[in-house]
Amino acid sequence: MTRQSDTTATGGLTRRGFLKGAVASAASLVIGVQLPGKAWAEDGVAPAASAFAPNAFVRIDPDSIVTVIVKHIEFGQGPVTGLSTLVAEELDADWLQMRAELAPADASKYSNKLFGLQGTGGSTAMASSYEPMRKAGAAARAVLVQAAADRWGVDPREITITRGTLTDAAGAHKASFGDLVADASKLEVPSDPQLKSPDDFHLIGTQVGKLDTPEKSNGKQIFTLDHYPDDMVVATILHPPQFGATVKSVDDSATRAVKGVIGVKTVPAGVAVYAENTHAALKGRKALKVDWDSSGAETRSSQQMERDYSKATKKPGLDARNDGDVEKALNSADTVLEAEYFFPFLAHAPMETLDAVIQFKGGQVTARMGSQIQTVDRGAIAQVFGVDQGKVMLYTEYAGGSFGRRAQPGGEFATEAAQVAKALGSDRPVKLMWTRENDIQGGRYRPLALYRVRGALDKDGKVVAWDQQIAVQSFMKGTAFESAMVKDGIDSTAVGGSAELPYAIPNLRVGQHLMENGVPTLWWRSVEHTHNAYVNETFLDELFERAGTDPVEGRLALLGNEHPRHSGVLKKVAEMAKEAGDVPEGRQRGVAVHKSFGSYVAEIAEVSEGAGGEPRVHRMWCAVDCGVPVNPDVIRAQMEGGMGYGIGAVLYDAISLSDGGYVEQSNFDRYRAIRIHEMPDIEVEVIRSTEPPTGVGEPGTPPSGPAIANAWRRLTGKSVHRLPLVPITA
Repeated sequence: MTRQSDTTATGGLTRRGFLKGAVASAASLVIGVQLPGKAWAEDGVAPAASAFAPNAFVRIDPDSIVTVIVKHIEFGQGPVTGLSTLVAEELDADWLQMRAELAPADASKYSNKLFGLQGTGGSTAMASSYEPMRKAGAAARAVLVQAAADRWGVDPREITITRGTLTDAAGAHKASFGDLVADASKLEVPSDPQLKSPDDFHLIGTQVGKLDTPEKSNGKQIFTLDHYPDDMVVATILHPPQFGATVKSVDDSATRAVKGVIGVKTVPAGVAVYAENTHAALKGRKALKVDWDSSGAETRSSQQMERDYSKATKKPGLDARNDGDVEKALNSADTVLEAEYFFPFLAHAPMETLDAVIQFKGGQVTARMGSQIQTVDRGAIAQVFGVDQGKVMLYTEYAGGSFGRRAQPGGEFATEAAQVAKALGSDRPVKLMWTRENDIQGGRYRPLALYRVRGALDKDGKVVAWDQQIAVQSFMKGTAFESAMVKDGIDSTAVGGSAELPYAIPNLRVGQHLMENGVPTLWWRSVEHTHNAYVNETFLDELFERAGTDPVEGRLALLGNEHPRHSGVLKKVAEMAKEAGDVPEGRQRGVAVHKSFGSYVAEIAEVSEGAGGEPRVHRMWCAVDCGVPVNPDVIRAQMEGGMGYGIGAVLYDAISLSDGGYVEQSNFDRYRAIRIHEMPDIEVEVIRSTEPPTGVGEPGTPPSGPAIANAWRRLTGKSVHRLPLVPITA
């Protein structure tokens, strides 16, 4: 077998192959699980290291390298570093000896306790792993200490560990972790080891280098796209041009004439082209002539959908919250404001598009992909091939971004990749790669949404009524997650962040209209909070402006004493912006605060008008309270990344459908990411806390849009009720 990342399917040397050096293997002490090796074995199953003890997260090698088995996929959000920090803290390891590997699919060992299955999402990696990973490190530490005590004939309580070195109280003995591997392998591991007091932390709460940065920088890090097993087939797919359309007939004569193309198959998702290399697969796909059946397709344009949604919100929906008497308060108020908000579909657009390598051989399936919900994807693959899940070995690969795209409740892409591999009718490994056009036009978007909001002020300028009607599509209905996410008809992925609006408004109603739509949708970075935070924080700001109320003081007054963590980040971000000095001429600032995924984030944006009349974001300040800050540097990076993602979306991004239901965007020319010169200067302050850690991957995104929109309104007098701020152009 060739090394999977070192050569291409045609034998050429890859960039990573050139950079990659040989890695020596060694016997190891494993705390808790048989770990797959990295080579793609002849039988499709990777070899396992010898196992030790009941927990599945730590391996210590004779060279004292500590490898943490990370159950959450890593696509830039930081669990490799964060979870390894927890283990290293309790183990008292030197950070330089820490390494990490992604766990294979095995829910019996690697379940996310907040989901009840193996998966990553909802910014839960740290929240679900904080105690288990610390216990894994503490258990390994206890075994090493006992091994040293037995060898030296001393009381274990006399032994200390400092940066990976064990010593006894008298200073007569010293050992590294590696010195004790063989002895520790023979001992029993405690099931409930004692954890450190937070007062004794030396790594948690400090800045440590990200473990995955070096190999991502030097080209050694392996992504799905880098796998080239022997005899691999490259596949690409042509999807229908309308959602819900199907294949009527195919003329593949020109495709089969392309050198390197070895097959064309109709599959449920469209038409798959198989080739010996990527160039031939793409050229063959371009030559296909397909007649599509659109009788079951979604044919409405975005404008038609907007009209349908707008009509729905003119009546109260199913109550997600209903306090006081909203209609009475609105009818008797001195001032009433009303606005209709429109949010377009949004693509996730990760840099690495969806891809997978799947081989069915000898009755077993080996799959490699950036799986975000391994339990679902593994089950989907097993169902396609008609085998038990035990016959499916799914390796989780590092992924080049996701933003929710890889977390599919029904395992849709895993199903598609398995169907494409199965249709070939061969035991050769098949790599299915989506192009950027597949990605941008492939659906699973953030849902289109429309809101109708009414708010009322009394004669003293106090907010006395709030009515928010939400029309949005549910992507939970009909999935395995429906029972958990939809209660009494209320979909939490539609109303979250609005149904729990923290402001003390005596008459408050939030209504939900779940709309039917044939466009497939999915959670997008921070899910419903991008819609709801935007509406909440911009409309409230307009009420404050009408009342002549300071936007920070007004929020603090409505938060009162009931929401100290909201107030804490709001006060901190206001202080940060004030310390930065007066607002320069020609600019304005806007503020927003929002809680999502257990974390509290407040942001202030400083905006001017660009040469073309578009918003120009110069500076942003962010305060975040996410409980115990395990790694402040990762937290800051996630806030910055989430804010940048939100800025690009609120300024520029939309997926629009023309008459007939055809997606009008296909690549970054019309669906563009924020560019480096458009990224503002960002200052992030992480609030020190003793609360349990919460998520940071998504909470930076929701406040960014409304902070910018509020600044823009104060600068220009123009309220932004329709996104993106910069209109879509042809």
